[in-house]
Amino acid sequence: MKSIGLLGGTFNPIHYGHLRPALEALEAYDLEKILLIPSSVPPHKAWAADPQDRLAMTELAAANRTEFEVSDVELKREGPSYTIDTIGHFKSGLPRDTRLYFLVGLDAFLEIDTWKHYKHLMEAVPFIVMARPGPKQAQMMKAVGSVLRERISDQYQLDQYQLESENRTYIHPEKPRVHVLKATLMDISATQIREQVKNGRSITFLLPEKVEEYINEKGLYK
Repeated sequence: MKSIGLLGGTFNPIHYGHLRPALEALEAYDLEKILLIPSSVPPHKAWAADPQDRLAMTELAAANRTEFEVSDVELKREGPSYTIDTIGHFKSGLPRDTRLYFLVGLDAFLEIDTWKHYKHLMEAVPFIVMARPGPKQAQMMKAVGSVLRERISDQYQLDQYQLESENRTYIHPEKPRVHVLKATLMDISATQIREQVKNGRSITFLLPEKVEEYINEKGLYK
């Protein structure tokens, strides 16, 4: 059985804050690969660079990395990009024995009830919530649990067999699991990178070198 992680996002631009946690999720849950999926018209974002530029930057970031593959499925779809539609696309298009996981950052997960058909989304595939390790781990776990029990189902419980594990899992008698990964979440944001470019400051080491070169060659974010 193949296991594939789906990571969507504006990728405006893609950076190491996206790539490193995704790689750690792949290793922690023994995934075969991560599909990077740039959104076309992000419903939660007011502005983004041209979709083809964001696709090109994502492809450059994934180049020569067997762990990553880029999908343009959302760029081919008309209208806003909704995760529920994307997951449906892959569930119907991939072999039946493929196990899909949806990767999402903690901040985005805490707003899951603002997503289209979010309750159906939670029934579609297991989630991997990527959260920052550290002294606030207890608050992090409590926040994830609160979202699950208060907005999805009060039957979610922590897997008691994982209490000694670095990562935790919420289980439900009927719904897919929700894994919480202590990932290396870097203090990097696409907003920060765009501001750096706009102000003529270096973005080196914040994102892959080829992506930086593309931004400079295309004159993006100035």
